[in-house]
Amino acid sequence: MLFYMKTVLKFIKSNAVLVIAVIAATVTAFFVPPDKEYLGYFDLPTLACLFGTLLVVEALSNIRFFEILARKIIVKFKNMRNIVFALVFITYFGSMIMANDMALITFLPLGYFVLKSTDKPQYTAYVFILQNIAANLGGMLTPFGNPQNLFLFSYYQIPVAEFLKIMAPPFLVSLVLIVACCFVVKREPATVADDTEYKSDTKRTVIYLVLFALSVCSVLRLFPYYIGIGIATVGILIFDIKAFKTVNYPLLLTFAAFFVFSGNMSRINAVHELIGGLLDKNTLIVSVLSCQIISNVPSATLLCRFTENYAPLLVGVNIGGLGTPIASLASLITLGKYRQTGGKTAPYILKFLLINFSYLAVLVIFEIIIGV
Repeated sequence: MLFYMKTVLKFIKSNAVLVIAVIAATVTAFFVPPDKEYLGYFDLPTLACLFGTLLVVEALSNIRFFEILARKIIVKFKNMRNIVFALVFITYFGSMIMANDMALITFLPLGYFVLKSTDKPQYTAYVFILQNIAANLGGMLTPFGNPQNLFLFSYYQIPVAEFLKIMAPPFLVSLVLIVACCFVVKREPATVADDTEYKSDTKRTVIYLVLFALSVCSVLRLFPYYIGIGIATVGILIFDIKAFKTVNYPLLLTFAAFFVFSGNMSRINAVHELIGGLLDKNTLIVSVLSCQIISNVPSATLLCRFTENYAPLLVGVNIGGLGTPIASLASLITLGKYRQTGGKTAPYILKFLLINFSYLAVLVIFEIIIGV
C-alpha cells in the first residue's frame, strides 16, 4: 500500500501540470456535461504535429546527437564568459528545434558538467537561470519552438510570414538582453576537455534529420500534416522503436485535458463575458498575468477561446513564460534540475525572480511601445 502511495505521489510531483489540467477539466465537466460538442474541442493537427516532433527529437536524443554537437562546440572556448555564452546560446537556438522543455532536459546537465569540470560551481544558479530564459525565449521565433506556439499557429491558421513578423521584435530584444547578461561573467581562464566516449551514428543522424524536416514541413502546413507526421512515425518505428517509450506523453495528455477545460469554460456565459471583457481591454497584459498563475500552455489553450486578437496573445504567452517558476513548465524543470545539484533553493528562487521579472518588464514595455 505504501509503495503505491509513493508511486502516486511521485507521479503527481513529476506531472503536476497534467494533474491540474485533469482536475480542471473534470470540475468544468460538472458545469458543462459531456456531449457531442466535446469532440470539437480537440485540435488534432496540433496534437499530431506535437507528437511527431517530440518523437523524432527523442530518436535524435537516443543517439546523443544534441549532446555530441554541444560538446564539440563548447570545447572550443577557453574562458568562462565564452563557455557561458556557448551553454546559453546552445540552449537558445536548440529550443527552436527541439522545444524549450526538451532543450533544458538535454542541456542543463551539460551545463552542470561543464561548470563542475572547470571548478566553477558558483556560476551554476546564474547559468541555469540564463539557460532557462534562453529556452523560454529562443523558441518563440518559430511555430514549432514551443507547445503554445504550435497550438496557436494551428488554431488561428496564422500565415508563416505574419507569425515571424509578430515574433521577430521580442525575439531580437531577448537576444540583446541575453547577450548583455552573458557579458556579466568574467573572462576567467577555463577549458573543457573533450572526453566524450560517444560516437555519432551518421546514418541514423541523416535519417532522423530528414524525418524532423518532414515534421517541420507539416507544422508549417507545406503539405497535409498526416503525410509528414505519418512518414516520420513509420520511419522512427523502423529505426528506433524505443523512442516511442520516452515521448513526453504527459504533455500530450495535458493538452488534451486543457482542450476540454478551455472548451467548457468558453461555454459558460459568465466566464465568457468576464474573460472576453478583460481581453478586449488589454490582451497582452491579461495573457502575461494568466501565465504567472496557470502557466503559459494552459493560458494559450484557454484564452484563445475568447479572442480573435491573436498577435498580443501570441506574444503574451511567450514572454509570459518569464516571471514566476510556475509561469512555464520549463522553469519548473530548471528548478528541479538545480535542486539535484545540491544548491540552496531559496537564494536560487530570489535570483530567478529578480532576473526573470527584469526581463519580463523590459519585454512588456517594449511591446506596449511598439503597439503589438
